[in-house]
Amino acid sequence: MLKQMQRDAILLSLMNEMRAKGSWCGETHIQKSVYFLQELLEVPMNLEFILYKHGPYSFDLADAVTAMRADSLLEYKSRRPYGPSLLPTKTGQDFLNRYPKTRGKYAERMQFVAEKIGKMGVAELERQATALYVTLNEKCAGNSRAILITELKPHIKMDQAEKALESVDAMIKEAAEKGLGSGL
Repeated sequence: MLKQMQRDAILLSLMNEMRAKGSWCGETHIQKSVYFLQELLEVPMNLEFILYKHGPYSFDLADAVTAMRADSLLEYKSRRPYGPSLLPTKTGQDFLNRYPKTRGKYAERMQFVAEKIGKMGVAELERQATALYVTLNEKCAGNSRAILITELKPHIKMDQAEKALESVDAMIKEAAEKGLGSGL
């Protein structure tokens, strides 16, 4: 399990990776990318996620982001028309330089997440993260996973659920092949 400062360094590094891959880096992007990092790629962030309004959500992560803002490591930058992005401050960038080993240890995993979901919009992030959540937490297989997603999230259509599951299954397989996760 990571210490708080190490976790903060990973969060800041992940945000940098996400932005480099075209992410908006809003709160939803952070929530979902950290979910993938912790649950798919087994980075020991020690954050509890629940299935919430727009997919997996961690109140612990929301608190960590608030604390990082209070410590001047992160700031909001308004970006019209979609809302604010979270960006590391100069202090946050300086903070990152103190954790090269932690960042290096998880760099490939952060790059994987950023590459796979960095450019996704909020609706697609919700579908992907919910598909991963159902895959990891529910005792069902095949088409029953897609049915469950549409039951949990009635606004997600069956074809969207199936597409999200195909994508998540491919990510799971690729992560395992690259030695970045267990392959569940």
